[in-house]
Amino acid sequence: MKMIRAIVRPDKTEEVVDSLSEAGYVALTKMDVIGRGKQKGIQVDKIYYDELPKTMILLVAEDDATPQIVELINESAFTGSFGDGKIFVSPVDEAYTVRTRSSEL
Repeated sequence: MKMIRAIVRPDKTEEVVDSLSEAGYVALTKMDVIGRGKQKGIQVDKIYYDELPKTMILLVAEDDATPQIVELINESAFTGSFGDGKIFVSPVDEAYTVRTRSSEL
């Protein structure tokens, strides 16, 4: 299994979540975060923003579903501008349900 962490623009969050839901991927976690990328912030007129608001979406999926999920996120979060976001994929070795104390893998 894989953990997918997508950091996207807040205004694209619902579009990303809707596209994942329509494809059958409904279990996810959303978090409001702030950060900066390679550009180290952004300057609009004379105002410099060191860190920008983003939304992090986390979900766990089977290995074979990961490419489709990454593509869905890329398509629905894309604006073509700096700050569209990042997607990180990592292996999941173990997962447990707290209520039942059972392993998910």
